[in-house]
Amino acid sequence: MKPLAMLLPALLVAAPAGAQVLGSDAAACSPGGGPAILARVIGLKDHKGRIKLELYPATDADFLEDDSKLIAAGKTFRRVWTGIPATGEVAVCIRVPRPGRYALFVTHDRDDKNKFNFFDDGAGFPGEGKLGMSRPKVDRAIVDVGTGTSDRVVRMQYLRGLGGFAPLKRD
Repeated sequence: MKPLAMLLPALLVAAPAGAQVLGSDAAACSPGGGPAILARVIGLKDHKGRIKLELYPATDADFLEDDSKLIAAGKTFRRVWTGIPATGEVAVCIRVPRPGRYALFVTHDRDDKNKFNFFDDGAGFPGEGKLGMSRPKVDRAIVDVGTGTSDRVVRMQYLRGLGGFAPLKRD
């Protein structure tokens, strides 16, 4: 019988009961699938539209930089889009090129138009704190990834008046 300490990482990576791991990289979050991030997206305003995960280098200069510039410079950039199930939990996988430190940013494209609508769409990252009116800081988006799957909760935030982006009150 395996000690609980050895079983705990496997239990943390397993998808929640009834939840399917979404996205084109879903297989990377399976046991033995390689280095990946499993983002458990919570606090959605609704289940309309799509979720987008974007992977960046974990530096201030590169975080949220234009993808074409990052790719041209040979830097890490990856994007995964997925539809949102009508009900239930949302768990999306994104593979990473190798173990290391990355920055993860998530958006909720509610109208499915592939353009961020400041007034309707949501944004989130794996760190604590609210976005407010400022650009997110890279330190709130950092995920350290080993050889397996790094499981992170991403709380979505939406524009809430003059205070800027914040989680919904029901969370």
